[in-house]
Amino acid sequence: MNDIEKRIEDLIKEINYHNHKYYVEDSPEISDFDFDSMLKELESLEEQYPQYKKNNSPTVRVGGEAVKGFNEVRHDVPMLSQQKAFSKEEILDFDRRVKAVVPNAKYVVEQKIDGLSVSLEYENGEFVRGSTRGDGITGEDVTQNLKTIKSIPLVLKDTIPYLEVRGEVFLSRDNFEKINSILEATDQALFANPRNAAAGSLRQLDPKIAAKRNLDIFVFNIQQIQGKEIHSHTEGLEFLKEQGFKTILDEKAYDTIEQAYSRVIEIGEERGNLYFDIDGAVIKVNDIASRELLGNTSKFPRWSIAYKYPAEKQTTVIRDIKVQVGRTGVITPLAILDTVHIAGSNVSRATLHNLDYIREKDIRIGDTVVIQKAGDIIPAVVEVIKDKRSGDEKEFEMPSHCLECGAEIVREEGEAAYRCTGLNCPAQRMRNIIHFVSRTAMDIEGLGPSIIEQMLDRGFIETAADLYYVKAEDIADMDKMGEKSAQNLINAIEKSKTNPLYRLINAFGIRLIGEKAAKTLAAQYKTLDNLRNATADELTQIDDIGAKMAESVVKFFNETQTIEFIKKLENAGVNCIDESENDIVDKRFEGLTFVLTGTLEKYKRNEAGAIIENYGGKTSSSVSKKTSYVLAGTEAGSKLDKANSLGVKVISEQDFEEMIK
Repeated sequence: MNDIEKRIEDLIKEINYHNHKYYVEDSPEISDFDFDSMLKELESLEEQYPQYKKNNSPTVRVGGEAVKGFNEVRHDVPMLSQQKAFSKEEILDFDRRVKAVVPNAKYVVEQKIDGLSVSLEYENGEFVRGSTRGDGITGEDVTQNLKTIKSIPLVLKDTIPYLEVRGEVFLSRDNFEKINSILEATDQALFANPRNAAAGSLRQLDPKIAAKRNLDIFVFNIQQIQGKEIHSHTEGLEFLKEQGFKTILDEKAYDTIEQAYSRVIEIGEERGNLYFDIDGAVIKVNDIASRELLGNTSKFPRWSIAYKYPAEKQTTVIRDIKVQVGRTGVITPLAILDTVHIAGSNVSRATLHNLDYIREKDIRIGDTVVIQKAGDIIPAVVEVIKDKRSGDEKEFEMPSHCLECGAEIVREEGEAAYRCTGLNCPAQRMRNIIHFVSRTAMDIEGLGPSIIEQMLDRGFIETAADLYYVKAEDIADMDKMGEKSAQNLINAIEKSKTNPLYRLINAFGIRLIGEKAAKTLAAQYKTLDNLRNATADELTQIDDIGAKMAESVVKFFNETQTIEFIKKLENAGVNCIDESENDIVDKRFEGLTFVLTGTLEKYKRNEAGAIIENYGGKTSSSVSKKTSYVLAGTEAGSKLDKANSLGVKVISEQDFEEMIK
């Protein structure tokens, strides 16, 4: 072994050791800086000497190449579900069935993690495959995504010939909130609860996305093992802990079902103080030989049962209803409550979702109500106790203007949500800036949500226009920065000043105005000043600009915040003129409308769309009888079906290339 190979092996051992101390034992011995330095050295050596890179190197935790789909995995040992109990009587019945076969059975109790069940397989001590439970018999190979979970050991302490364990992948409550904050700020659909977020993250085709989600895991069972005998569940999990796994189990076994049930109730009382979600507690027979005697049904083991906790509810009084502005501008009514203790925490506020929800349940200020924590996280009002009304209760009215910034609050036709229209509304600054710098808008490379959040926190910016006044020395000491990175970012911001006008219009985030409409408006009006002075009647004369879009544009440019925002951009030297040449020489697609669907091999959809528009054609997101062609790639879905049903001509990528030769 040469010096380079030995250094790589030493780094891997040291990084794995400190990774385990940090993510499993929660007792780090070195600083984040020192850990990152070792990881960077390893990455550099592996890049220079790829022949020495190990399959289970710690560098795989950042995620590898995206996959096209997941392969099926057939489980040698079925991953069965749990029989469920909702009362003490059902637990006692379970005990009677067990004792009829194993009179001296002892039990263990563990928290039932609300996550996604997976199998981890190891050969000669190395992690070789990970898969989802699926239907219990067949799951999906998600090995690369599981490698990004830092609490999963890639190499075990001992060289065990073969080991398969079962665990539950989950997302901590803090990480769940962070992910939803980013999704909300970028106008993406939010996850309903941590379990959905964990499942969605683990099934990402791109492991780099899974890596960013900071998933975690608790291992709770040995499915198969070769080279070692395990006699009890507690012994097995102690062994797994020694091998580097993060396990979840009380240290003791219980002699009676009454003792086990008491522990189940204790866990239920503790769940509000946990950093992860549980939806119950599991009672298991401890002895492995006894489990084999008891056996399984086709659906679940006869040696274990899951007690499911009921959703906790409390009664309280609504003292007021206030509104808060979300990062997308949505106005959410909040009930201000007499404080009550529920699911482990004190609750003094509850969401009322929207005005329609308030009217449907006839919720009023002063009402006595029942609240419940949805998924043990977000309190919600679920019922009004109308018998307790005194007649002094008041109906809630949605404010007409935002309490944060004073801008008008509007409700679009067909939507339940009310929204603040303020460009500089403090409550939605993060979302507005993220959109402003995004790829289809001003395309400022390197300016991600975490950097924007730090700039806002430090007071360097209040709006996206302030980005053009930030200096490299201001941001050099921020996390994940440095002098070089700071200067590169400032260069990217400076470069964006020369973007075409349509990018700036799209970056404004005007409701109903996307990239395509922004191009149309830039081509029609040529300067931002001309567009700002356009009337709704003038705007509706333009093809593809409807009445609602026109009204949205006029409202946006009449806001005081918008006027001040644009003035800052102009003073910074941001381009506000359309200098593109509109005369299309080759108009072969003039009068034709294309819809793109599926995955193309040689082009991204926006690239193919740009080609169509450069030849005078139009693109649309929906298929109708007016559609000229549907350009269908692989895995085309409902749009292809609709095209066929309407008799619209469908072309392949090869056909498209023939058309543009």
